[in-house]
Amino acid sequence: MKVVVIGGTGLIGSKVVGKLNDHGHEAVAASPNTGVNTLTGEGLTDVLKGASVVVDVSNSPSFAPDAVMEFFRTSTTNLLAAEAEAGVTHHVALSIVGTERLEENGYFRAKLAQERLIKASGIAYSIVHATQFFEFVTGIADSMTEGDTVRVPTAKIQPMYSDDVASAVARTAVGAPLNDVVEIAGPEAFDFKEFIEQGLAPHNDPRTVVADAHAQYFGSELEEASLLPGPDAQIAETRFTDWLAQQQ
Repeated sequence: MKVVVIGGTGLIGSKVVGKLNDHGHEAVAASPNTGVNTLTGEGLTDVLKGASVVVDVSNSPSFAPDAVMEFFRTSTTNLLAAEAEAGVTHHVALSIVGTERLEENGYFRAKLAQERLIKASGIAYSIVHATQFFEFVTGIADSMTEGDTVRVPTAKIQPMYSDDVASAVARTAVGAPLNDVVEIAGPEAFDFKEFIEQGLAPHNDPRTVVADAHAQYFGSELEEASLLPGPDAQIAETRFTDWLAQQQ
């Protein structure tokens, strides 16, 4: 089976490509680095020849609200049109748990617009909603830092290892289209403060982490369960403490 992975040279995409190839599929990494640009359409026709499945794990180079909306709308529209022309039979997209609950957040709003385009395309699809990745813990802390204080929401978070995300996406790609959304998450839910403190501790980071009900997560105030998956989510195996130990 030929599977084209859009964003296939990034953190998740490169792992998806590797896992699919290891299981005997023909996975092709497609990104601007390989001559495929979904914003302009460059290279799409050629790379999609003979493809049965397209996996889209691409991301916007800018997270500014207008820019990220333009990226996902334009790239998804171009990609779906090229897939229809090429006869692709399954479109898989990676998105985020909670997109429908945080529409005031520019990034989540853009991902929701992407999902709506996919659902309306007429191409069989599967949308994978993942929780936040372990690898993002320092970046999340940096985004919430004021001086020497990291001010975090009082909400909960259930992060997961990027390798487990890639495994779930790869399994979805070679399965029958769901025409629905599936959620994936890590094995443990943390208070935000606990997650950030554990993530910073191995670096001897001197910042103080403070919980604040009005602290914003990339521009949004969170309810306790805004970022948590539902009861039917697929739960990954890798625990945060085990991942932290691997980083040492």
